[in-house]
Amino acid sequence: MLSLHTNAAALSTTAAVGSNQKALSTSMTRLGTGYRINSAMDDAAGLQIATRLEAQTRGMSVAMRNTQNGISMMQVAEGAFEEVTNILMRMKDLATESATASATDDDRTAMQSEFDALGSELANIFKNTSFGGEKLFGDTGTPDGKLSTALTFQIGATSDETMEVDASDALTTLAGTLDSVSGMFNTGTSGDEIAAATDANTMIDTLADALDDVGALRSQLGAASNRLDHVYNNLSNMSTNTTEARSRIMDVDYASETANMTSKQLLMQASTSMLKQSSSMSQLVLSLMQ
Repeated sequence: MLSLHTNAAALSTTAAVGSNQKALSTSMTRLGTGYRINSAMDDAAGLQIATRLEAQTRGMSVAMRNTQNGISMMQVAEGAFEEVTNILMRMKDLATESATASATDDDRTAMQSEFDALGSELANIFKNTSFGGEKLFGDTGTPDGKLSTALTFQIGATSDETMEVDASDALTTLAGTLDSVSGMFNTGTSGDEIAAATDANTMIDTLADALDDVGALRSQLGAASNRLDHVYNNLSNMSTNTTEARSRIMDVDYASETANMTSKQLLMQASTSMLKQSSSMSQLVLSLMQ
């Protein structure tokens, strides 16, 4: 029907132009940002899922750093106890040498002097080994450093994902054993632990026990470090796959979206051209009235 008041073709074409323009704008925005979802209007459910996945991924990234820091702290402590082991072995050598009948009193005096110096260094290592500015072992009498209490590591993105390491009992036992090895460890006073053959002979067993206690503590720290390393590997795997899942939801497929944009551009050109043509429909009414 020809009408001066209503141009049905122009109305339909105008609606098509508006629809194509909106679709083209959305397509260009996606290509410009690289994201398929730029607002909740694009995909409300997808945005919610992607946000939850991103929160999980970020939490796991922080947890991965936590595990590495935890391993580093354990390695600092274990390295200190490695040197403690070396010192105790040297002290055991001195005790064994002093216990033999061929050693003279002057020899034992010299050995005791070195023994005292080694005891002082045991105390120095125990008191001053630190990580991030905080002492790991603390006082030689009653340990009060970081490892003197149970440690809780956050190893995941949720509150339930924690790992506890409790080396406090082993540390307290070792402090007591080292105190019995040398008076220099706790009180700072030189002793006569190996000044006599009989005392030196007794000290051999005491030092062997101390080496066992150090070994037990080092084993506990090493086991915790190994577990944290496995935690890191698992977090890395989960983070990678979770990131990929979020990418499939959020990221734009450039090949598909470029083709879609080209299609919308052609439709925009066609609908704009037809809108121009539809404007001439009213002129047909005038031709009938001539």
